[in-house]
Formats: sequence, structure tokens, C-alpha cells
Amino acid sequence: MRKVWLLMVGSFTLGLDAYVMAGLLPVVADDLATTVSLAGQMVTVFTLAYAVSAPLVAGLLSGVRPRVLIVAALAVFTLGNGLTALAPGLTVLLVARAVAGIGAGVYSALSTAAAAALAGEERRGRALALVMGGMSSGTVLGVPLGVLLADHTSWRATMWLVTGLGAVALLGLAVGLPDIPAAPAVPMRARLAALTDRTVLPVVGVSFLGAVASLGLYTYLAPVLASSGGVGDGAVAPYLWAWGLGGVLGSVVAGPLVDRTGRVYVLVTGIVSTLVVAIGVLPLLGAAAHPALVVWGAAGWAFQVPQQHRLLALRAERGTVALALNNSALYLGSAVGSGAAGLALAAGLAPERLPWAAAAVAAAALVLHLLHKTPARPAVAGSPDTAAAGTRRA
Repeated sequence: MRKVWLLMVGSFTLGLDAYVMAGLLPVVADDLATTVSLAGQMVTVFTLAYAVSAPLVAGLLSGVRPRVLIVAALAVFTLGNGLTALAPGLTVLLVARAVAGIGAGVYSALSTAAAAALAGEERRGRALALVMGGMSSGTVLGVPLGVLLADHTSWRATMWLVTGLGAVALLGLAVGLPDIPAAPAVPMRARLAALTDRTVLPVVGVSFLGAVASLGLYTYLAPVLASSGGVGDGAVAPYLWAWGLGGVLGSVVAGPLVDRTGRVYVLVTGIVSTLVVAIGVLPLLGAAAHPALVVWGAAGWAFQVPQQHRLLALRAERGTVALALNNSALYLGSAVGSGAAGLALAAGLAPERLPWAAAAVAAAALVLHLLHKTPARPAVAGSPDTAAAGTRRA
């Protein structure tokens, strides 16, 4: 498991980079003499590059040893962040964010598969939770630090911090990550088949809808709290911390639950049901929403651990492609959710009603999940993804 901690450091940096930029938009726009809306496109570019690169690169290079790809992906990610810190204008900034997004997408998909392979059968859930916990910890611990650093110095200093963390993780993985057997090369027909696989798509669809509901609503948590509970902008931080700390808790607890029970399908059912309730009650709690935010954060981050475990069991022969597709669904869901919420607010929807719309989307995810209970398929011998298949119930 010590090797998995190296992968977690990289995931921590990804979590910081993915979420800190939203808090830096005003100062970036001012520094580059552009508008906040245009500067915000760097988040869109990063997200889209992440979503497209993960399944594409992971599939095309499935025959290459994971260690080489993981180190290369983290190098691209670090280079993109360094270019971001140096960007003299908006055009270079957008290109740099795209480069960072490509590296992040590939690293995220491959690091989860590598963590599962390194941990072994009995500790696979813990390993997946550890990598996911790195992402959530980067959000909870790294984002406030990054914004604070930007407030006292500049947004470029924050990006140099991200670049430095990426370089540390890169060095650690280059030296300490052991060689992992490459998965069998996946033919083009098989890669494309993953996009229409009736066992994979429902699972990925649940991840997508969950991200639309959870991450999309999180983007507009401040106006929701202000509208429903009278919480001013200056008092939002404790609520954000409650959500983030819940995320860390959920990420840590989910792995042992998967390993001890093996009831992945049941766990996802319970987690998504909890997500529906936690989001739906927010407008009713007002300023006393802290407990619901902790539960929401825990459920939102926890349910990806059993989801990833289930995908590995369902499609061991192309597990890396399935994981990449799932990671893409998460980022696309986040983008779609925040975009749809923004459009709804612009069209006149009261902010306090936004959680109910998000809860409805989460309920749709639950229905999709309940309609597709598919047993795990036998693993393909020799694949690094085999340990999850056939030993646990999906």
C-alpha cells in the first residue's frame, strides 16, 4: 500500500488544480485584462481536455506499461501548470490549461487502475479509496491554501505551488513506482464497444448523473445558502469546509466497506439514496445546513469507490478503458451540472430551489442504478484488472 500513497500525492495535486481555478477567476481576469466569463473558459478547456483524453489515450496506449504512461502523464500535467503560471495572455492560458487537462485525465484513469493492481485483491477497495481521497483532500486542504496564497501574493504563485507539487509527485513516482504489467492491448473495435457496452454504460451513466447533481450544485452553493438561509458571502467558508471534510470522510470509509462486505451494488444504492436526501433537505435547513453538507460531501465522494470497483469487475478485459470512461463522465457531469444550474438561475429560478432540481437528478441516477443490476463477468487471465472480477458481487 505504500506505493499507492505515491499515486495519492499526484491525485491530491489534481484535486487542487481542478478546483482552485474557479476561486481565482476574478484575479486572473484582472491580471490578463479580460472578463471573468472569458477567463472562466480555462475551466471549461481543462474539463473538456480531461474528459476526452482519459478514454482516448488509455485505450490507444493500452499495451504500453502503466508506469511509463503514469509518469509521462504527470509530466504533461506539470508542464501544463508551469505554462499556466507563465501565461502572458488568454490564448496561451487556454492552451496551457488544455495541456494540463490532458495530463490530468490520463493520470487519473491510469492511477486508479494501477492502485488496484498494486494493492491486491483483498485491499483493492482501500487502494481505490486512497486515490479518490487524494482528490478530495486536494479540494478540502489545497484549495483554501491556494486561494489564500493568491490573496497574499498572486494567482501565479498558486499555480507555481501546483506545479511544484506535481514535480514532487513526478519525482516520487519516477523513482518509487514499481513496474506494473501492461494490460493486454485492446483492439479498436473493443475500445469503441465500450461506448455502447450495455453493462458499462449504465454504471457510467449513474456516475454522470451523480456528478451533475453533486458537483454541479456545489458550484452554486454560496447563492443557495444566501437565498435559503441568509448566509452572507463572508460566512460561506464554514459550509464549504463541512462539505469538503465530509468528502474526505466518505472517501476514506468507502474503501474498507467495499473490501469487507463485497456488496458493491448495495453500497451504491445506499450512497446514492443518501445523496438524494442530503441535497433535497438543504433548502429546509437554512443556516443549520452543516450536517447535511457533511453527509452530502461524504456521499458525493464515496460512491465513486464502489463504482470503480464495479467497473473493474464487469469488464476486466478492458478495465482501464472503462475507468477512463467513468472519469470522463465525472468531469462532463460536473461541467453539465454547473452549466445547467447557471442557465437555470439566469432564467429566473430561485437559488433555494436549485437543490431540489439537483436532488431530482440524483434520484434519476438512483433509478438508473436500480434498473441495471448486472453480475460481474469472469476476468481475463493475465490482466492486471483480474483481481476484482469474479471475487466480489457487482
